[in-house]
Amino acid sequence: MAFIKILPFLAFGGFILFAVIHAYRDDATQNAGWLFPAGLSVAFLAWSISAVLIEGPFGFWTEHTRNLWGNQISFDLLLAVGIGWFLIVPQAKRLGMHLYLWLLLIVCTGSIGFLAMVSRLLFLRARYADTTG
Repeated sequence: MAFIKILPFLAFGGFILFAVIHAYRDDATQNAGWLFPAGLSVAFLAWSISAVLIEGPFGFWTEHTRNLWGNQISFDLLLAVGIGWFLIVPQAKRLGMHLYLWLLLIVCTGSIGFLAMVSRLLFLRARYADTTG
């Protein structure tokens, strides 16, 4: 099996591992929790840059408009980011994050920008917790 066909299985396995570990983590151990989404954002940015250089900057659009499955994947990604946005905006506002700049980054980069936003939110939350006692 080609490496490119194995990658989704590896990503899915990584997601399951993350989800299970995160479900059992204690909130007190998450002060440096911003490092994980920051690292994922950087790694996914590197992967995406290689895709853009090899496949072109608008290859994603071809995939999302190719057929019903492409449409379904588009809708799924938009719904997932929309749910995440809905859940983190109240806390992001309280921490003084510039929502429309983050939204622009997310619209332009998808999960790369969203992971960066989550990382920043977790960083600010940990810093706020450290200063308030």
